[in-house]
Parts: sequence; C-alpha cells; structure tokens
Amino acid sequence: MRWLKLGAATAAALVLAACGGDPAPVTAPPSPSAPLTTASSPPASTSSRPPTTSSAVPVAAWVVGAHPLPRRSDGYGEIQPTPAVLVNRKLPTKDILPPPADGKYAATTSAVPASVLARSTWQSACPVAAADLAYLTMSFWGFDGKPHTGEMIVNASVADSVTKVFGQLYAHKFPFEEMRVTSAAELDAAPTGDGNNTSAFVCRPTRGQKNWSAHAYGLAIDLDPFCNPYLKGDIVVPELASAYKDRTAVRPGMILPGDATVRAFTAIGWTWGGSWTSPKDIMHFSATGG
Repeated sequence: MRWLKLGAATAAALVLAACGGDPAPVTAPPSPSAPLTTASSPPASTSSRPPTTSSAVPVAAWVVGAHPLPRRSDGYGEIQPTPAVLVNRKLPTKDILPPPADGKYAATTSAVPASVLARSTWQSACPVAAADLAYLTMSFWGFDGKPHTGEMIVNASVADSVTKVFGQLYAHKFPFEEMRVTSAAELDAAPTGDGNNTSAFVCRPTRGQKNWSAHAYGLAIDLDPFCNPYLKGDIVVPELASAYKDRTAVRPGMILPGDATVRAFTAIGWTWGGSWTSPKDIMHFSATGG
C-alpha cells in the first residue's frame, strides 16, 4: 500500500492515499465493451466467520463519506474511534453493474473502454500506457450475503491471474463491500476515514516519494481497506478503522495469515503487505513486492 495522499471522495482519498484507496459512490457506468475472455465456475459455500461485536446503530443510518475529518499536519485525517455501526462492518453493496443472474462466478476481461478510462485516474503522465491496462468485471459476495458484480482496472499482464484469484475468493464467499474504479477527484477529496472500496489501478506516486506506486502500474490491489487497515505508528488508514487493529476479533472481510485470500495471491506470486513489520499494510497485495 504505498501512498501519496489520503482522502476520500466518499471515503476514498484517504485509503487511496494510503494504499489503494476507495472512491466515492459512482453512478452505474456505461456498459463495457465486449469481453475478450470470460470464465465462470459455481460458488462453493463456506461457513462465515461469526461476528464478535454487534452494532447499536442501524446500518442504514451510516452514509459512507458524509463526514470529512480534520486533517493532521502530516496530511492524514484525524484518527478517531470507530463508530459503533462500523465495529463489525456489514454495510450493503450498491450495485453499479448487474449482479450475476445465476449466482455463479463470472469474469470478463477487455481493453479499458474509453468511457471507463475517462473516469479513472489514468492520464498521459502515468507510468503505464492505457493499452497496457485491462478492464475486468468480476462477481463477488457482498456483506449482505448477495452476489454482485464489480469492476477493476489492472495491468493486462496480470488480468488472467487476478480473475482466477477472485474466482477462488468467490468460491470461499469472502465478502467485499464494493469494487469499482477509482476516480481522479477522489485523490484530492477530504479524508472521511470510512472507505472500503476494493480497487487496483490508481495513478499516484508512493506516499512521500517521487517514485510511482505499484498501483500506478495496475500491479497492486487493496482488499476491503476498512476491514484491513494500513498501520504505522499512530497512523491508521482508514482513520476510523481502529476497531480492526485487533486481528484476534475475527469478522467478515478480514484477511488473516495463511487464510484462503493470502494463499490465493501467494499462489500467483504476489506479496501480502500484512506480513510486513512496519508499515503493516493489511489490505495490500502486490505483484512487485512493494
């Protein structure tokens, strides 16, 4: 998860700044161009991890990205206690693409449509050419227990392995809250500390450095950032995710050492930021090791 800025268009700038980020909700994108390849496999049920804490606040009462946080001198948002409704996060998914009709895993890979590229963070100064990126749609299970379809931009060289990994996560019913393309506006948005978007390509430098992040090449993915925060010293990103610092209180969406998520990414040669000492970037998987 290496970053330049933190923020959250809806809760994104912050996580984006931290690792991969998660953007503000977007309207349903235009239909992607015809897929070059497709794959599908039936879902396999797995017992879900039991919740350890209940929330006294109705889920519907929380609007992601609605409350900007004061900024610290280091650019991060102020680290605040996790709101009760987010201690055991199970916010419903808002569909931006039609969910799989038959409930089975399905994935498509295509060149990035011009309309999608235009609403992404790509620009001519990015270290990867638009032609070297791929647009993916993939089925995923939401925290609401329903199948959904997400979108992601990755480096074309890893497209097949990424769709394979997410097919395995679908079979294990690993939940995601949302999966959509990050917009440029989110990079400068005020941090709200509550974003949870799973994303890959974000054209930005590593935080505090001039070199490009692995995300800028489409070679890194951040999974459920709120459930798997970035930790370094007193910094927690997203800033409201302190309840998820305790990795022994297992809840849905958490990535744990040796679990199905780590095994799936390790099998394709990717590195997990949760195995690092400092920072510990639990949401982050990378094909480059950084």
